[in-house]
Amino acid sequence: MKQLLLLFAFLISGLAFAQESPRQHHIIMQLTSGDTLVHKGLMRQLKNMKEAAPSMQLEVVCHGPGLDLLMTDRSIVQTKITEFVGKGIVFLACENTIKERNLDRAKVMAEAGYVKAGIIHIVERQEDGWSYIKAGF
Repeated sequence: MKQLLLLFAFLISGLAFAQESPRQHHIIMQLTSGDTLVHKGLMRQLKNMKEAAPSMQLEVVCHGPGLDLLMTDRSIVQTKITEFVGKGIVFLACENTIKERNLDRAKVMAEAGYVKAGIIHIVERQEDGWSYIKAGF
């Protein structure tokens, strides 16, 4: 009986410890919309997510019309992006989109990183266990 009580106490303490340790989220978001309302909504989402899980790893992959989010001559949320980069959120521009849309790479925000193929990067992150979220309405 004493051993059973000790085992029970051990299990309960293990559960308590498991509940106290925060999860480490790894999230990859895909943005394909050039709609500025979607871009504003994404900024609110990122703010809420970072408040709820400050230690999460988060990448936003922009391709197709979504690349407008990172273009200095088109983005309406540049200040917010700079703020989020400072908080550890990574914004990535798809080089295939830059090439296909004949965009000036010099106009991509300096805070952005690059991936060769946005969709392949997303797939690779999912294969590594990251959670996927499509941004937009």
